[in-house]
Amino acid sequence: MVSYKRLSPEDVQFTNAVASEEAPVREEGKDPEETDRPLLPRRPSCSATTALISLGSLLLLVCGLWLLVTIFWLQAPSNSVPHRAPPPRGSPGTGGGDGSRALPEPQACGVVPEAWRFDCYPERGVVVTRELCEARNCCFIPASSFPPAPGRNGVPWCFYPPGFPSYSLVSVNATDLGQTGTLVKTVKTYYPKDILTLQLELLYETDHRLRVRITDPSESRFEVPIAVPKATEKASSPAYSVELSNEPFGIIVKRTSTGAVLLNTTVAPLFYCDQFLQLSSSLSSQYIYGLGEHRSSFLHDIHWNTLTMWARDVAPTELTNLYGVHPFYLAMDEGGTGTAHGFFLLNSNAMDVVLQPGPAITWRTIGGILDFYVFLGPDPASVIGQYLEVVGYPAMPVYWALGYHLCRWGYGSSNATWDVVKNMRNYGIPQDVQWNDIDYMDRSLDFTFDPTAFSTLPDMVKDLHSHGQRYVMMLDPGISSVQPEGGYWPYDEGLRRGVFINHTDGSTLIGKVWPGLTAFPDFSDDVTHEWWYDNLKRFHDKVPFDGLWIDMNEPSSFVDGSTVGCPDTELENPPYTPGILGGLLRAKTLCASAVQKTSSHYNMHSLYGLLEAKASARALKRMLGKRAFVISRSTFPSQGQYSGHWLGDNRSHWKDMYTSIAGMLTFNLLGVPLVGADICGFSEQTEEELCVRWTQLGAFYPFTRNHNSIDQKPQDPPAFSPRARSAMKQSLLLRSSLFPLLYTLFHRAHTHGHTVARPLLFEFPKDVRTYGIDRQFLWGKSLMVTPVLDPGVDYVVGYFPQGLWYDYYTGDSIRSKGEELRLKAPLDHINLHLREGAVIPTQRPNTTLFVSSGQPLHLVSSLSEDGSAGGELFWDDGESIDTLETDQYAHVVFTVVKNTMTSEVLHDHVEASYITVETASFYGVKVEPTRVTVNSHDAAFTYRANQVLTVTDLGLNLSQNFTISWI
Repeated sequence: MVSYKRLSPEDVQFTNAVASEEAPVREEGKDPEETDRPLLPRRPSCSATTALISLGSLLLLVCGLWLLVTIFWLQAPSNSVPHRAPPPRGSPGTGGGDGSRALPEPQACGVVPEAWRFDCYPERGVVVTRELCEARNCCFIPASSFPPAPGRNGVPWCFYPPGFPSYSLVSVNATDLGQTGTLVKTVKTYYPKDILTLQLELLYETDHRLRVRITDPSESRFEVPIAVPKATEKASSPAYSVELSNEPFGIIVKRTSTGAVLLNTTVAPLFYCDQFLQLSSSLSSQYIYGLGEHRSSFLHDIHWNTLTMWARDVAPTELTNLYGVHPFYLAMDEGGTGTAHGFFLLNSNAMDVVLQPGPAITWRTIGGILDFYVFLGPDPASVIGQYLEVVGYPAMPVYWALGYHLCRWGYGSSNATWDVVKNMRNYGIPQDVQWNDIDYMDRSLDFTFDPTAFSTLPDMVKDLHSHGQRYVMMLDPGISSVQPEGGYWPYDEGLRRGVFINHTDGSTLIGKVWPGLTAFPDFSDDVTHEWWYDNLKRFHDKVPFDGLWIDMNEPSSFVDGSTVGCPDTELENPPYTPGILGGLLRAKTLCASAVQKTSSHYNMHSLYGLLEAKASARALKRMLGKRAFVISRSTFPSQGQYSGHWLGDNRSHWKDMYTSIAGMLTFNLLGVPLVGADICGFSEQTEEELCVRWTQLGAFYPFTRNHNSIDQKPQDPPAFSPRARSAMKQSLLLRSSLFPLLYTLFHRAHTHGHTVARPLLFEFPKDVRTYGIDRQFLWGKSLMVTPVLDPGVDYVVGYFPQGLWYDYYTGDSIRSKGEELRLKAPLDHINLHLREGAVIPTQRPNTTLFVSSGQPLHLVSSLSEDGSAGGELFWDDGESIDTLETDQYAHVVFTVVKNTMTSEVLHDHVEASYITVETASFYGVKVEPTRVTVNSHDAAFTYRANQVLTVTDLGLNLSQNFTISWI
């Protein structure tokens, strides 16, 4: 749910005159004429004579500028190498003893290409004039390009000249893990509290991971409190080389195998002030991914695109900071080599990340330290694995988390909720989990349920359990502070234990959420974790829920800061505020100056959802003795260890369905593979066709949930026509049949940091045509999904990378040279294709995974040109904690070579003995067999003209090795 009434992107006001992509939005409270004023101030009117003289002077100036630009253009590199990074900047000006500096020479300003102009005046809401710019000793040149698109910054008119004062590297010393150095700056810049002496630490942690820390040696500063690995020895054969520029200071990181420059911070000056830290670098190419959470295409636009990070409750909207903060990007190297690298800034403060067409990036944060990692890959999947080695691999989900979830805000009663579940059963539509939104609570109070409307809630949950189904409830962090003393244990006990976030004077900070005035638990305190567990346990004794949905945890509040406002301090009003929605750090959240145990909310804000998820997962494991199921709205690096994520309060629009794919793929990069969007849309009324197509797509979200808003018509499958209902049921049964594959993919994510839903570029990194694809995706290496994302069509166009592909349903083969193909897509069909060389395990589906997981297996092999294929299956009881570590699992590998499939049990467990292999299909068997044997015994088979061999009635025990051969 959201803390506003159906806010659409068109309604969002941007404090920096940035609007949504549909239409520019005028800032509130501004005079129209003031809003539309030109960037340069108007001059007073003048006489005709003066006008003629001015015109002549202007013509001379234009001619002079034209001559300079022409000379520069003639000397510039060929267009065959566009936007090459400029050489390291020259020495900074010395300036006077009072910190003054001479203005930059016009000639020096004119040689800086537009693509490499780094913004010297990034503040929002300021009309930057020449006078303001030059007061910072920066270059002022109005951009020659057309005005930017609505919501874009465009080429900065005020930018750093060559030689702008920066730090110098005055000493370097070798250490056991790398190098350490001292950085010194002699000239102060225009942000207050410059830190003039810094310590540099280079840590060669592994052959594929470099860590760089830049800190204040004289005073400790806030550092993000998440566990990261501590290297004990220096990398012996690093895949990277590091060069240090002394003056101005800069770091250049290259890939040793190719010499490709992955990081070059000499392109712009380094800033390190108390509340303004800025680091810029060249990028290796225009292909940048990650940098969550934002609504955008999967491949980011680098044309003057500012991505702001500060957790915020707002419906997914372009150019807006959303629920989570993930300062990590994946970049493909230039030239289509297929190599990739990653960059992670370990910082939780509000920040802007600026992408510009150099290509280059600027990190601009208002606190903490500069602590960053470079990951060398070399392939995209390896980059993600290396990133997750730092922030933590995702947890292995409980098996029912991968089923179909159904929810809505506004069922109205437990009996109405129960009726939906019964309808699903009557129609034989798969459903594993039923949820309730906030309306199940008594007056929106956490850890309560409405004694009248939801009086049968405990009975409903017991009924779900008796049918192999599960129940998930919503919890918000805001705890009501206005109940009669002694009448609301969560608040009374929270006050007694001191678990709530406070003002600087020690009083409890009070905001406002659904129950009215509320206090907010401080999840950075272990005392709060124990209090949270106690509340959950007390409620579970009444309603035996199975998982938690934690919402509103940015944290969100309906008032800015608190009910009594916030103090006028530097934490509330920093010298620079990133482009956050609302313009203030406290906008619709808590005071930045609020006190938490670990640090101020200024530093901890974007960690709130992570820490609540951590407390929730710990409590559930302790309470249930099983794997925890938690879905969180707000997220931060390492989130995948504790929860999954849904993509927020989307709308019932076709565009929202499309952008959900980019969100899903991005969160898989960020280590949160259990992710999905609200199927059919949360707000506004869905349409039947949209809901059918979205259910087909949603069946391939790693986390699959249909959820909609209050006052909207129901959108669960039984609410639609028989044709639509049948199509939805078919797609959900299809998902259930693929559970063994999906479960195995999550095992790989948990143990190796792999992605589950995967962009095509991961498997085809040398095919540049895959770099921007976000209308298709893969499950693992081999199953390609091509959904319909447009209304009124019965076909879809999909890109097939070079190789042999098979229609998943029929086994018909497609041999592609790397081309787009038009595919039939009637309303009851989603296109799936298997890549050559795969063996995937499937299962006879049922209405719950509790039943399906005991059904016989069907193995599908998509043979390569040489007749080979391979795959695997991970299997355990689906809910016990740490089954891998305690050897309570089975792992089976399937291999096809020379007309023979071999099953090899690498690790056995009793769970595997309950499963049989019933059938096996082989796509791409070129010659019709005359005989098929199973463990050397003749077996019945069929062979179709499209080269599909199927062997049936196998009855093979999964826990025993077997062979299937044909001649």
